[in-house]
Amino acid sequence: MKKSELFFAILLVPVDFIMIIAAAVLAYWFRFTPSVIEIKPVLFDFPFQSYLKVAFFVAPFFLLIFALEGLYSLKSTRVFWKEFFQIIFSVTVGVTLVVLLIFLQREWFSSRFVILTGWFLAVVLITISRYVINFIQKLLLVYKGIGIHRLVLIGEGSYCDTICHEFKNKPDFGYKIISREKNINLDSLRILQKTKGIDEILICDPNLTMRDLRHVSDFCHRKRIEFKFVPAILQSISTNFEVRVLFEEPLIVIKNTPLEGWGKIAKRIFDIAGSALGIIISLPITILTAIAIKLDSRGPIIFKNERVGHEGYFNVYKFRYMKMEHCTGAQNPEFKKALELENELIEKQSVRRGPLYKIKNDPRKTRVGRIIEAFSIDELPQLWNVFKGDMSLVGPRPHQPREVEKYETWQKRTLSVKPGITGLAQISGRSDLSFTDEARLDIYYIENWSLWMDIEILFKTFFVLLKKRKNL
Repeated sequence: MKKSELFFAILLVPVDFIMIIAAAVLAYWFRFTPSVIEIKPVLFDFPFQSYLKVAFFVAPFFLLIFALEGLYSLKSTRVFWKEFFQIIFSVTVGVTLVVLLIFLQREWFSSRFVILTGWFLAVVLITISRYVINFIQKLLLVYKGIGIHRLVLIGEGSYCDTICHEFKNKPDFGYKIISREKNINLDSLRILQKTKGIDEILICDPNLTMRDLRHVSDFCHRKRIEFKFVPAILQSISTNFEVRVLFEEPLIVIKNTPLEGWGKIAKRIFDIAGSALGIIISLPITILTAIAIKLDSRGPIIFKNERVGHEGYFNVYKFRYMKMEHCTGAQNPEFKKALELENELIEKQSVRRGPLYKIKNDPRKTRVGRIIEAFSIDELPQLWNVFKGDMSLVGPRPHQPREVEKYETWQKRTLSVKPGITGLAQISGRSDLSFTDEARLDIYYIENWSLWMDIEILFKTFFVLLKKRKNL
C-alpha cells in the first residue's frame, strides 16, 4: 500500500461528506426559489436549521453505505463508469434510508421535490468531486511518479507478455516494471531491492515448484514486499474463481458464470424491459427504414438468417441490406448461388481471417443497405429476438453454423450463454479485433458478468457507434 493511495482514500471521506451536505442544502434552496414555489407551493413547514441537523445526522450513514460498496478502497486508479454506477447505487440506497426515516419520524418534512433533487445533486456533486480527485491522483502518478508501484515480473509466456504490454502502454495503471526475470534468483532480487526498491513481485511461471514459490514468499515477507502469483491451472482454465477452505486446506473453486440462478433471472427481466423500451423508442426509425428498403429494392424488409445460440439454432432478424438474389438465407430460392458468390468474395476481399469474415467494399449491398449497416440500424429487429428470448441485449455475437464449425474447442465456450446484440468485444474494437481476441473478451464477460457490466456495455456501445460514424 502506498502512502498516496491511503491519503487520497482518506481524502474522499470528508469530500463526500461535504458534497452530501451541499446537495441537501442546494435541494432545500431550490425548493424555496420563487420559480419553483410558483409552480408548486410549499406544503410543509420545516425550518432550515432543523433540516440541516437532519442532513448532518444522515450523512454518516451515506458514508457507511459508500464504504460497504467499496468506494473507499485503496486504489491508485479507478474505472470511471464502474465508480459512477457504484455512486448511483449507494446514493439511491441512502435516499431510500432517508425516506424510511421520514416515514418513521412524521415531524420531519415530506417533500418529494427536495428528496429527488437531493438525490440528483448528490450523484452529480460526488461524481464530479471524485473525478477531480482521481484526475489529480493520476497526474501525480504519471508525471511525478507519486504512488507508482515498482514491480518485478518473474516468468515467461503469453500472460507475462500481456502484463508487460499493458503496464508499459498504460502508465496510469500505476505500475512500473523495474525488471523481468526468467527464473527465480534471490541474489538478483536482493540487489534490485537495494538499488531500485521493490513494492511487488508477481510470478506467472507455471513451471515453478512450490519450493521456489515458498522461497520468494519468505523473501517478500522479510522485506515487506507484496507477493502475488498466478497458479498454473488458472492461466489455462478460468479468470473467475473463488478460494475456499475445506478441512483446513485452501481450495480453488472454478466458477462457470454468474449467469446462473438469480443472475439469469435478473438478466432476463432486464432484457425484457430493455428490449420493449428499445422497440418503442426505435419505432420511428424502424418505420422509415422499412419504407426506404421497400422503395430501394425488391424483396422482404426483414431478413431471417440462421445462427447458433446457447440452445441450438435460431433465426436472427435483420433489416435486409443486400440485394435479394445475394442473400444467403433460406428465404432466397437461389441461396446456393448466393453462397458461392459469398465464398468467392471472402477469398478475394475479406480483410479478416479465422472463422469470421469481413468483406471490404461488398458489392452485394443495396444503396439503403450501405447506410443502415454503417449506422448499425440493420440490427434493430434483433430487439424482437431479445424480447422472444432467443438473444440478450448484451452477450457474445451470434454466428452462422458454418462459422461455428471452425471454432476451436475453447472458443465454443462462448455458446454457453445467450448471444447478444452488443458485447464486450464490440466496444473494444468492433470488427477490428481478431476472432481469437473477440472470443477471449466474450469468455471474460461470461465469467465476470454483472448487471452493471451490461449497463456499462450498453452505454459504451452508443458512444462507440457515434465515434465510428464521425470517421465515416
